[in-house]
Amino acid sequence: MPEAQPPTDRLSASQLFSYPFRIFFLSLAVQAVLIVPLWVGAITGRLDLPLALPALQWHQHEMLFAWLSAAIAGFLLTAVCVWTGTERTRGWQLAGLWGVWLAGRLLITLGAPLPYALVAAVNLLFLPLVVLDAGLRIWRAGQRRQIVVLLVLAGLWLMQLGFLAMPGASFELGALIMAMTLMLVIGGRITPNFSMGWLRGRGLPTEGILILPWLEWAVLAAMAVTFLSVLLAPPLVIAATSAIAGALSLVRILLWRGWRIRHEPLLWILHLSLLWIPAGLVLLSGSELGWWPATVWVHAIGLGAMGGLILGVISRVALGHTGRTLTLPSGMTTAFILIHLGALIRVITGMGGLGWQLGVSASGALWTVAFAIYLYNYAGILCRPRADGKPG
Repeated sequence: MPEAQPPTDRLSASQLFSYPFRIFFLSLAVQAVLIVPLWVGAITGRLDLPLALPALQWHQHEMLFAWLSAAIAGFLLTAVCVWTGTERTRGWQLAGLWGVWLAGRLLITLGAPLPYALVAAVNLLFLPLVVLDAGLRIWRAGQRRQIVVLLVLAGLWLMQLGFLAMPGASFELGALIMAMTLMLVIGGRITPNFSMGWLRGRGLPTEGILILPWLEWAVLAAMAVTFLSVLLAPPLVIAATSAIAGALSLVRILLWRGWRIRHEPLLWILHLSLLWIPAGLVLLSGSELGWWPATVWVHAIGLGAMGGLILGVISRVALGHTGRTLTLPSGMTTAFILIHLGALIRVITGMGGLGWQLGVSASGALWTVAFAIYLYNYAGILCRPRADGKPG
């Protein structure tokens, strides 16, 4: 094992390619700050971008498949090295993978004059490369438990394929179900375990925090049925399956007793973000019954669950994997609050509680500020060597 080097405060672009989380967390934060203003400018006509897709479909694709995929790559390709004890993806190999992701963003945003098949092909290339990298490590290490993650990612990629091949179909809804399932799988592994570790470290009891194997599988089964229902079934079936999945996932999350860690922002952000998933499933059920528009559940998941969970995870991972203490930088608790406040405002707007322009502008501004705070605090951390002098 390489010897630890004395810590340095030197900024280095090459450091971004020393570990997958560095370049992808920085990139997704930059994209998060840019994507909402670009979207608002495109739909209001203030920006005349040569988008390769209609503005709404561009927005859906970039949030569901591009932004989420960057988060997946940063987290999974970092975590899989720990799971399997293998050497990290880094250097030119990592730069090439990131280049595929970046090329997709440029082509789909500025590629209207180019052949659509080229734009689609480049965008469809990234996620399989991530799955291949992680999958080979998992397979060689014999960690069959992780295969469920790869299966969910395969489902997400199939939804991207359908979305790009047949714009206007319901593949983005299937993708949201896959995204929720992935969050439930990953979040269900890290959230209760991190919480119990925090409690033990302070001499506090962990009794009553339960991880029930049968409930874990029941939630996965319910999400699989909901996924198939969204793609194939009539509204009443979707309403029933999503309500059942929401109830099961709510019970599972409540059994982790998140209120016990309410004084630790790096933990309550995970619990609170995951609670948006049962809320979103119930909102999906209601939308299928005609009680409110479908945009309500879509934004509950996109802003509340995805936005909150990703912001929480990238804040924690960036500290832990750069040899720093798990102490939030100044302003990050505010960022956590803003991301959830923005989600709440967007849901209220979808239900008619606020004017569309006011609600969308307010929620978009809160989202943008939250990730701008992350960039302000973490850009230097991601670009600097580890604080403890170790490689990576």
